[in-house]
Amino acid sequence: MENLLKELEEIINRAEGRKDRKILADSLSFIDLTSLNSKDTKSVIVSMTERVNRFRENFPLEPQVAAICVYPNFAKTVKETLTDKQVKIAVVAGVFPSSQSFPEIKRAECAMAVEAGADEVDIVLSLNHFLSGEYKEAAEEISLMKRAVGGAHLKVILESGVIEDPLLIYKASMLAMEAGADFIKTSTGKMEPAATPEAALVMCKAIRDFYNLTGVKVGFKPAGGVVTCNDAVKYYTIVETILGSEWLNSSLFRIGASRLANNLLSELKGETINYF
Repeated sequence: MENLLKELEEIINRAEGRKDRKILADSLSFIDLTSLNSKDTKSVIVSMTERVNRFRENFPLEPQVAAICVYPNFAKTVKETLTDKQVKIAVVAGVFPSSQSFPEIKRAECAMAVEAGADEVDIVLSLNHFLSGEYKEAAEEISLMKRAVGGAHLKVILESGVIEDPLLIYKASMLAMEAGADFIKTSTGKMEPAATPEAALVMCKAIRDFYNLTGVKVGFKPAGGVVTCNDAVKYYTIVETILGSEWLNSSLFRIGASRLANNLLSELKGETINYF
């Protein structure tokens, strides 16, 4: 653990003062623009999607966000409203955020989300199994949902702040990837602590090890509490240091955020922008 903290400190020190335009613009292009509120309505989701549609017109020099992330019942709304077809439609499913239900319900929700238009499905590791040491059962649920989404990408949320122990975060990362995850993600954003640089470092090391063992590239997504430009630069630097420049694209690196986009735009433009 001491070595891990020392390595992280070196990376964080390297991230200080790195707010150059390329990193900030790249970080904007990695964002899953997210609305996951109990009070979300169809009109709220339409409004967010239409802002994404108009983004290139309003900010022609800046990159578009990677995806719009919503609850599964709004996948169809996004699909019907979204005109920028380079932006992916992501949903949370599998009884997000608790993952506490029957596996058949989780599987059905994932399949229905894809049928409604989702390109990507974010699910939560079954912590009731994982924290009980029932690793086989936890893996089987991920595999079940992976089959349910078919050709869509599956992102598995570890809820790393609940797991806490770096060795267990590493184990959960490997378990999820072996079970078919296309991405591993830190947090739901519904529990504290959410994303942390410590968890990110461990998860990226697991991704690197998995790639060295299998040749399969799995993506990484920090989410929950990633708000400031400095936050984005820290995670960018962790990915760059551990996984290399090959991972610095929206196919392999996402940032789950709702407030970060405006902060990045404000920094890039040198004025306060509340577009999203």
